[in-house]
Amino acid sequence: MFLNKLAAIRDLSRLHDIAAILIRYGYGDIVARLGLTSLLERAGLEHSATLEYAHLASPVRARRALEEMGPTFIKLGQLLSTRVDLFEADWITEFSKLQDSAPALPYSQIEQQLTEDLGAPPEHLFLSFETQPLAAASIAQVYRARLKDNSDVIVKIRRPGIKSIIEADLRWLMRLAELAEQEYPDTLSFQPRDVVRQLSRSLKRELDFTIECRNADRIAHNFAYYHDVTLPEDTKITPDIVIPRVYWQWTRERVCVQEYIDGIPGRQLAAVDKAGLDRKKLARLGAHAVLKMIVEDGLFHADPHPGNIFYLPQNRIAFIDFGMVGHLTEVRREQLIQLLLGLVQHEPLRVMDILLDWTGNSAKDETELNQEIASFLDQYHGMPLKQLRLGEILADMAALLRQHQLRLPSDLILLIKAFISLEGMGRELDPDFNMAGEAMPMLESALRARYKPAAVIKRGIKSINEAISLISGLPHDLSTLLRAARRGRLEIHIEITHLKHLGNQLDGAANRMVIGIVVAALIVGSSIVMTVPGGPSLFGLPFFGLCGFLIAAAGGLWVLMSVWKSNRADRD
Repeated sequence: MFLNKLAAIRDLSRLHDIAAILIRYGYGDIVARLGLTSLLERAGLEHSATLEYAHLASPVRARRALEEMGPTFIKLGQLLSTRVDLFEADWITEFSKLQDSAPALPYSQIEQQLTEDLGAPPEHLFLSFETQPLAAASIAQVYRARLKDNSDVIVKIRRPGIKSIIEADLRWLMRLAELAEQEYPDTLSFQPRDVVRQLSRSLKRELDFTIECRNADRIAHNFAYYHDVTLPEDTKITPDIVIPRVYWQWTRERVCVQEYIDGIPGRQLAAVDKAGLDRKKLARLGAHAVLKMIVEDGLFHADPHPGNIFYLPQNRIAFIDFGMVGHLTEVRREQLIQLLLGLVQHEPLRVMDILLDWTGNSAKDETELNQEIASFLDQYHGMPLKQLRLGEILADMAALLRQHQLRLPSDLILLIKAFISLEGMGRELDPDFNMAGEAMPMLESALRARYKPAAVIKRGIKSINEAISLISGLPHDLSTLLRAARRGRLEIHIEITHLKHLGNQLDGAANRMVIGIVVAALIVGSSIVMTVPGGPSLFGLPFFGLCGFLIAAAGGLWVLMSVWKSNRADRD
């Protein structure tokens, strides 16, 4: 049944490729459980696992398999690299190595789609268009062009046909996640279906370039008047943080046109020194910029690694690629400030309360959790700020939650990933970079700003408006409640997890009992039929009696398998 759902015609060739890769990396048992063995045999593939990669560690094998399976799985690995609440450090490190690159498609294969999206051939719209791509990734290729007003731009083009490939992969992944949760109870702690749903949302946003460009515009607006006070006064003639301008007249779902950034790529640190830029100032500026996005704006670049950053003259920084951004509500930002202050100022109760509020769960033993958090913070108590690695602290904190089976929401996972990337980039620029020292003044300033009279009055007015709205709607709610009660339609829904599980067990037991009774009746009836002469026969036996015994055997086998699976699930 699973294979029938899975093996839609449109997905079969893709499944063939994926299954072959899984087998090559020693995951043949997964292929067998998916019911793809017969499919591969018909295609002439061996389904026994090879020993080619047996010597590799499990995280390495998983990463290399994801690389070979293509863009969707590379994105999956990149997403998993952010899930410090689910995976150990060695897995996170390996997933972080996944690079989104691919051989470039010839321009001739892209030209027709580009003409359709732009509404005219590129040579009619641009003064010049370079057909050799600047970069090629799994989802898009980037070309350099010049507008008729002599502005240099980049043209980002989605690869033709990539959307259908990704959609097929996502269907396959969701079914694989469902199978994993059914057949491997240990994987429930990794939340396979939730991870696939998160991946699906992320990829759908990334496939639509208008979403990325809207993010860029919003962040550019937030930095329109930003100037870092640590830089000399004479640099105020230009913004410290540069976000590429979007040319909306040529931007569509499959193509976007943005300002070309002529700077030093973030990975070329030798070029930074050669250009005479101050690496310490760049590290501080990058940290302040991302902290501003997180603490003040609530919209932040979720992947600030060196590949998404350029260094510009006058110690300025340009951010590119806003396909992955994080969103934080005002309430969440205040909680974040309280958490970071609690971590640095050694306040375990404050930290635990915020973490439990974030996870939406209660720890099995809150006293034990509080003690572990206190012990965790003791490691850093009294340590100078310059020695604190804030990204590592947050990652270790997520690992502590993982031990207590508590899960952070996705926006906070992105936040931790951003902190880790930012701190790593800062230390590459400046070995003495102190993320905690840079963050503390901004956090304390943001906390003080919250209690300024204007901010308190604003929150008070908002609370009063909400209270008035609630009170004004109360008569209508009461009227609706009483009307439902008079008509006998008042319903109270109470869901108790343990009772629901018990109900499911009773339903399963009843189903097995009914099938058992039917099997017994078939056996008795078939035995009687066997003694009655006449009628059709097969192999010298009464046909109907034989059919009854076969159906009874199948039903009995089903009952045995059902009981075995139920007992195994109870033990797990």
